[in-house]
Amino acid sequence: MKYDSPHKTEVDHLQDLKKYEGKELGLTEWIGITQDQINRFARLTDDEQWIHVDVERSERESPYETTVAHGFLILSFCSRFIFETLTIQNKSIGLNYGLNRVRFPNAVKVNNEIRGRVTLKEFIEIDRGARLIFEIIFEIKGETKPACVSENISQCYVT
Repeated sequence: MKYDSPHKTEVDHLQDLKKYEGKELGLTEWIGITQDQINRFARLTDDEQWIHVDVERSERESPYETTVAHGFLILSFCSRFIFETLTIQNKSIGLNYGLNRVRFPNAVKVNNEIRGRVTLKEFIEIDRGARLIFEIIFEIKGETKPACVSENISQCYVT
């Protein structure tokens, strides 16, 4: 079932999550993307392309008529979105294992808001835990195309 208001899934045991395979786990609150965030990310990553940090030039020359966030700035919200949409009570440790697939179908303009819609795509049992593959759709407020669609791999262990 697809919801339009923020919600999360809470399970007592990691194994309980198996029944959510293929289902939406949660939807986060909206998060604003500011020019200050974009500038800090640009400095941190040494990626200060004009389309991200030069407001005046972007207004004149960018097809978006404003600055846009780096794709990897948006992608950096993956762990946060998973954390905000899933609680596993008996988890001892959870590790962000990596990315499986990533697409960026739409740019996030400065002062837009994004949120994460998280689905458990796959539950794979491993020794003392599970490898979880999440699909995260990064929605942009007021847009039909998402900013990003990613598959994230995490591993959870229980004692």
